[in-house]
Amino acid sequence: MVVFVWRRGLRTLQNAAQRSCKGACYCTALAGKKSVNGVELHYQQTGVGDHALLLMPGALGSGETDFGPQLKGLDKKHFTVVAFDPRGYGRSRPPHRDFPSDFFHRDARDGLQLMQTLGFGRFSLLGWSDGGITALIAAALSPANIRKLVVWGSNAYVSQEDLAIYNSVRDVSRWSERMRRPMEEMYGAEYFRNTWGAWVDGISQFTHNPRGSICMELLPQISCPTLVVHGQKDPMVPSFHPQFLSEHIPNVRLHVMAEGKHNLHLRFAAEFNRLVEDFLQE
Repeated sequence: MVVFVWRRGLRTLQNAAQRSCKGACYCTALAGKKSVNGVELHYQQTGVGDHALLLMPGALGSGETDFGPQLKGLDKKHFTVVAFDPRGYGRSRPPHRDFPSDFFHRDARDGLQLMQTLGFGRFSLLGWSDGGITALIAAALSPANIRKLVVWGSNAYVSQEDLAIYNSVRDVSRWSERMRRPMEEMYGAEYFRNTWGAWVDGISQFTHNPRGSICMELLPQISCPTLVVHGQKDPMVPSFHPQFLSEHIPNVRLHVMAEGKHNLHLRFAAEFNRLVEDFLQE
């Protein structure tokens, strides 16, 4: 059962979900919008556990498109799972998405404030791709609020090799239909095409920073236990990026999935969910 709630009545349904999980925990998802930093952010929430998690999606991503197996499969007795659509993505529109020089920091502030608005003072972060970058920044900026951190498919800087990869996927007409269709269904072909091109330009601007830094200088400030997961066959994120993270975050471990690609949490969802649950419950 999926219950969609827009602002009003959310607390009532949360209480109902908690009562329903006293025996067996059912897959009840709550969805709504909250006013955060001047925009209306869409989110989904499921589970009744004491350990709250915020799932942070990738470029043009949303909770719906990026984290279906996690919203469904993560242990709902131990965790309360929240997935949000960053501003300009998914159902957090308007506004149209833009990419100023601080867009990752802006998403980090939005995610942190959303969790505070929902009543979660301390929580863990799970970030994929761009969402992993956002999670790294959030963990560094607000260490008192973050219990643990899991990131995969993420990088703290943009190299010339990365720039070539991004430009190679700029033209969405060359994407496979399987990859393109979900985005076009979510956004419409024109918004998707224009916003993806703007994302390529937005991520490329970091090459003008010293060493191409996005958040390199913040990594030593991450104090929470951190798990970096890398797919050995990831075509978007070369292996030197997770290696850099593992060398510059103080309390970190690196786990490599030999057959994993960029979407390892979707392709190998059961294995990924077990790995994350074990780490979070240590």
